[in-house]
Amino acid sequence: MSAAEGLRPALFVDRDGTLMVEVDHCRDPKDVKAYPGAAEELARARSLGWAVIIITNQSGIGRGYFSVEQFESVQAELIRQLDGNIDASYMAPDHPDNPSLRRKPAPGMILEATAEHGIDLRRSFMIGDKDLDIECGRNAGVRTILVETGYGKKNLNCGADFITPTIAEAIQLVLTEPL
Repeated sequence: MSAAEGLRPALFVDRDGTLMVEVDHCRDPKDVKAYPGAAEELARARSLGWAVIIITNQSGIGRGYFSVEQFESVQAELIRQLDGNIDASYMAPDHPDNPSLRRKPAPGMILEATAEHGIDLRRSFMIGDKDLDIECGRNAGVRTILVETGYGKKNLNCGADFITPTIAEAIQLVLTEPL
């Protein structure tokens, strides 16, 4: 029996600018707007056995811009707009000047999620709009997709394995890419 037997692939997905329209340090659920097609494509991925896991830096907490409770309210609204198609969320509240091993580009959140959810990293992807997301995915040993939403168009030279215009197209690519 191989080590990967019984493990499932995951979509590790950044939140701000990737799943939802970028709002600088979003602290209010009324400002949440999930990207069109995201809920449907996430549902399709989950129906095919993929785990969907949010991996997000939230330095606004470490900077004192908003509270954990405000983050959780924003997160709950996003998950509602995505029709609940999220298996888990991991958040690093660190200030960029004092990063932990969980703060992207470190792979800590992905490695933690992998252990807790039985993930096969060899078949998984990290999707995000920043170079930190792509570096995090590389550091964790997964393939990477940069979306052009959020800050994506400013990070086109970040070395992502793939670049797509939107999260919906990124998921479509993943579901057709040979594993």
